[in-house]
Formats: sequence, structure tokens, C-alpha cells
Amino acid sequence: MNLSELKNQGYEIYEKMPLSEVTFTKTGGPADFVAFPKNRQQVEELVDLVKAQNIPLTVIGNASNLIIKDGGIRGLVMILTRLVDITVDEKAQTVTADAGAAIIDTAFTAAHHSLSGLEFAAGIPGSVGGGVYMNAGAYDGEVKDCLKSATVITRDGEIKTYDNQTMNFSYRHSYVQDTGDIVLSATFQLKEANKAEILAKMEDLNERRRNKQPLEYPSCGSVFKRPVGHFVGPMIIKAGLQGTMIGGAQNSTKHAGFIVNKGGATATDYLNLIHLIQRVIKDKYDIDLETEVRIIGEEPKD
Repeated sequence: MNLSELKNQGYEIYEKMPLSEVTFTKTGGPADFVAFPKNRQQVEELVDLVKAQNIPLTVIGNASNLIIKDGGIRGLVMILTRLVDITVDEKAQTVTADAGAAIIDTAFTAAHHSLSGLEFAAGIPGSVGGGVYMNAGAYDGEVKDCLKSATVITRDGEIKTYDNQTMNFSYRHSYVQDTGDIVLSATFQLKEANKAEILAKMEDLNERRRNKQPLEYPSCGSVFKRPVGHFVGPMIIKAGLQGTMIGGAQNSTKHAGFIVNKGGATATDYLNLIHLIQRVIKDKYDIDLETEVRIIGEEPKD
């Protein structure tokens, strides 16, 4: 059995699919194969297949904090956005969500069951799996603050469950970044609180986000990690870079920590603008800006 033949076995698989169709930046080259597994069994079978046939495997979630280079990705790209179940245990005060579930939906599900702790995620556009992988955070909250456990599948096909301590969270980092394990689901330990107050806090955070962030354009979210003792946006503004464009990619005039697709941008445009900002900030402030956005894939061929 090969990947092409799996399409006849109930799998959703595409060949030579442009990854610009799934990324929030609307950029990215083609993948040899893209699979959208519909359940955990299909994930396990795909992992077994690519291991047996030595096929490169890349796993992505909602592709909201991701740049895929214009050369695309070889092998199989597995996108988990069809795995979306969310369950609540009110007695234990936990919410368990599949990796492909939107972290926003998970936060609102918790809120409607009067469970507090995920309010910070009310506007984060990523998936639960991506949020765990990146230790996503906003407005003084992070996944590490409320994750009880994560269930993963290793690249050898073994199912494991890691507790919060094992996940070894740090700023935009988790243990599974080091191991290559694939997050299948996550359980969040929350606290009972007043539903109206939870929802009011979430609406306040979303209003702040709408006012400050360039949500009207495609983007990959916050591009750079925050250096200790500094804020990226003000540095970019003082360096005279806000509004700078390369191709169709622009450093946002609304929030200098974002790069937006003003129309027709390529991943190469994004990367060239990122590198320009890094060079100027290094020259002016002697600070090395690290990217928060995940950058994967191959350079385009000439």
C-alpha cells in the first residue's frame, strides 16, 4: 500500500497540493502529499506507513504561526484539523481537546461550562496541537499554565501521555519540539468560576486584539520572540522599519510585530523582510531577534 492508493481506502489525501491553501499567510509551495486524517486510527496508520517506507513526515496544525518556504515540502504533510472533538469533565474540572480542535473553540467550550483558565487563548487562531507544541500564549497566559497532560504518538508509532512537567515548557517551546512526537490531544486543568465573568474577560481580550492587531490581512501572527528587557514593535518603529514592504509582504502599519500579506506575497518575500528586520535591529541595538513563527520547507529551485 502506498499513499496514492490510500485515497481509495477512505483517506483524504492530495498530491502536489499548494500549501498556500492552508497557511494563514496564504503563501507556501506544494507538498508531495497532504493527508487530513479523520481519526486517531488513520494517524497511527499513516505514521506506520511512512516509517515502513522511509517517507519524510511533516505534521502541522492550523498553520497560523507558520511560514512554509516556496519550494514546498517533500514527502507527506499530515494536517490534523479534522480531529476536533472537545469533551468536558465538570467534576474533574478538565477539558480534553483533540489536536486539530481550534484553541479558541476549546476556550469557549470551557467558558460555557464555567471553567476558567483558558481565557488568554480566546483569540489565538491556532489548533490545540500547535498550541501545545509552541506553548502558545497571549495576555500573560500560556498553555503551560493550564495543561494537565498531552497524549502523543511517537515517530515509531507508540502512544504516550506526558504530564505538564515532562512537557518541559518554556517560552514558545515544549518537549515535543525536541522529540518530534505528534500531539494527538491535550487535557487542560481548569477552575470553576462565574461564566459571565469568564466570557466578559474573553471579550475584553478579543477587543484589545481587534484594536491592536492587523486582523484584516493574512499574517503569521507575532513574528519575533520578545527579547529579554525589550519589546519588538517599538524597536522596529524606532528603527524606521514600520510599513516596509518587500514584494507583497509588509511590516504592519498597525502592529510592527506583525508581517502581513498585502496581496501576492510569497514566502520568500516574508523571509526577506524578516531577515532585513533582523539585520537592522542587530546593527542598531546589537540584539539578535529570534523568530517565534515556525519556518519549514525547502527553498524554491531556480
